[in-house]
Amino acid sequence: MRGFKLRMVLLNALVLVLVAAMLMPLLYMITMSFRTATEIAQAPLGVPERFAWENYLRAFGGMNYVRAVLNSVFITISVTGLTALLGSMAAFPLARNTSRLARIFVLLVALGLATPNFVTITPIYVIFRDLGLLDTYLGIILAFSALNLPLAVFFYVGFIGAIPQDLVDAAKLDNCSDWQVFWYVIRPLLVPATATLSLFVMLMVWNDFTYPLLLLTDKDKFTVTISVYRFVGNTNIQPDMLFPAAVLGSLPLLVLFVIFQRRIVAGVTAGAVK
Repeated sequence: MRGFKLRMVLLNALVLVLVAAMLMPLLYMITMSFRTATEIAQAPLGVPERFAWENYLRAFGGMNYVRAVLNSVFITISVTGLTALLGSMAAFPLARNTSRLARIFVLLVALGLATPNFVTITPIYVIFRDLGLLDTYLGIILAFSALNLPLAVFFYVGFIGAIPQDLVDAAKLDNCSDWQVFWYVIRPLLVPATATLSLFVMLMVWNDFTYPLLLLTDKDKFTVTISVYRFVGNTNIQPDMLFPAAVLGSLPLLVLFVIFQRRIVAGVTAGAVK
């Protein structure tokens, strides 16, 4: 019994050390954001002599922060919803079809997960240019949705395949069409899987830098990552500009995660149990 308690104490201590190690960069970024450039240059690991709130005021105004956050939230939510809807609709027939052709198609979809994003940059740019979708919300939403669809389809195929066939057969006996079976029987059961998938998609879309930089040119449509880049610049980077901008860029996603952490964890747990 004493040995078990000792192991638990050591395990808890190890967990605390790992958590502290993971939080250290975040704490460092927040601490540095309240210091002036001179203080950071003189003591990179020091603490603020005073809270330099002017750093945040300058970053807030220079980034057009409110508009950038609204753009990122709109794009992220739209991409997440569209990806979940189209991915689940495509996965339903693939998961229920046991033919060799269906399995081959699933493998082809899985290959999309192995395709680096930079490979698709030129084709997407050329296609969207010809379609007139450059510098539009629709264009960036469609681009992100296409990039995340392979993950969604592959993810939902495994989850739908674990749903008992008896549920589908019972709905068929009640004269439900395939669409009604999907919408009223399968879709409600996908809530845990959708919560887990949405977490990955939201992180990818919110933090992506390449495609907004490529497809958006109007500053009123810039996302948070592009606003941080435009504010900080790529030459002569000032730490008193970089750290506040980085904190402001990460803050909305962190707030959303704190608010919905219970639902996210519940979705991940339910998906694991399923």
